[in-house]
Amino acid sequence: MTIMEGARVHKAVIPVAGLGTRMLPATKAIPKELLPILNKPIIQYVVEEAISAGIKEIIFITRSGKEAIENHFDKNYELELMLEKKGKRKILKSIKNLIPSNVKISSIRQENALGLGHAIHCAKHLIKNEPFAVLLPDEILLQKNKFKDFSQMLKLFEKSGKGQILVEKVSKRLVSNYGVVDIKRKPIKPLTSSPIYQLVEKPIISSSPSNLRIVGRYILPSEIMSILSKTKKGRDGEIQLTDALEFYIKKKPAALEAFLSDSFIFDCGSIEGFLNANIAFADRSRK
Repeated sequence: MTIMEGARVHKAVIPVAGLGTRMLPATKAIPKELLPILNKPIIQYVVEEAISAGIKEIIFITRSGKEAIENHFDKNYELELMLEKKGKRKILKSIKNLIPSNVKISSIRQENALGLGHAIHCAKHLIKNEPFAVLLPDEILLQKNKFKDFSQMLKLFEKSGKGQILVEKVSKRLVSNYGVVDIKRKPIKPLTSSPIYQLVEKPIISSSPSNLRIVGRYILPSEIMSILSKTKKGRDGEIQLTDALEFYIKKKPAALEAFLSDSFIFDCGSIEGFLNANIAFADRSRK
């Protein structure tokens, strides 16, 4: 029995401080997280994913110029009143009470762009000594069946106390574009997990330990925050989450597990991924 076994995860960190350079010029004035998949912004899908899994507190890591994200989840009394008066109840329902009354949203400014690890560490004072989730809004998941990856990850963590990192199988020729996990070539099925022995950032194809690339969904123990506070900047001048996770694995072997996705995954930080997401969600909405 692990120390964390049975611990519930109530808080999720969602970094939204990125510049969205891959989507310029569309993101020059509009946060990339507010670009729409059909008629709903990317960030709303991610927040709904977290809430539907049982998360009770959303913590945005933001920066100057991203206030529109917070405004999207706030009330717009003038607009709601106008829609009410005109009897447009269906549209009103789509914008009203986006966040349940029992869910809290907080925002923290990341003053300096020092990487994903630094962004997550900005929430340390709110996370305290609790396990927490991280969802990266660049990646959107479209579930293939009734089981949702993120919900299942939370259930596994609460049962075993072992951190969960979402992965998906990619073509071997693409592994050098991603962070990859080493599970010692053990077989793994969708919606199940396997111990991680190493994380490798953008490996050379010939020496990659697997074709399981890391997706932006994590369930992490509270110790990761302390490790991030001691993690040094990499060659790019940024504090990387992967470095902290690698240190944790060396300290506690097999304490993190790779959870194999059973969803369609779209990188909405790229034009191709964004367009493919719109096509896939549109196709799903017609069924």
